[in-house]
Amino acid sequence: MTRSGESAEGRGAQTKAAILRAARERFAAQGYERTTIRAVAADAEIDPSMVMRYFGNKEKLFDAALAVDLRLPDLSTVPAGELAEVLVRHFVLRWEGDPADDALLVLLRSAVTNEAAAARMREVFATQVAPALVVALGPERAARAAGLVSTQLLGLALTRYLLKLPAVVSLSPEGVVAGLAPALAATLSAR
Repeated sequence: MTRSGESAEGRGAQTKAAILRAARERFAAQGYERTTIRAVAADAEIDPSMVMRYFGNKEKLFDAALAVDLRLPDLSTVPAGELAEVLVRHFVLRWEGDPADDALLVLLRSAVTNEAAAARMREVFATQVAPALVVALGPERAARAAGLVSTQLLGLALTRYLLKLPAVVSLSPEGVVAGLAPALAATLSAR
């Protein structure tokens, strides 16, 4: 323990968290190809060797920075008529928190130029969105809806948080929910 009572493990956890935060911001701003270990280290205010110590290389740092848990609510108890609104509100509130630090947005930006990121994006939606919809819609309807639901939610992220289209950015979070939920409801109710 140091004089301040902080252990080496505690400092290591703080350093690792700072690296991941800096990496997410850098990958979000520049994508995978243009992000460097040196730039991430500079943003985290540490030596580049520390990034290598904790993560090994850029690819492993990218993987760690993109650990995505959508934190979807339990949809099994949501009435069918409210499902679309619950999904849109969940994603909007999540992204409104701190879009620069959201691994999902980093992943979305990187997926268009990096096959590993695209594969991770497919994995996230296949392993998290589809199963969440199964409990709400049943397996047959969920299988048909999952991909289209993903396009609408990812399209929202792309236009509001990455491309920052003025007409979408200017909407309040409730305005986004009110505008997008009916389209998502139509997708979810399609037979």
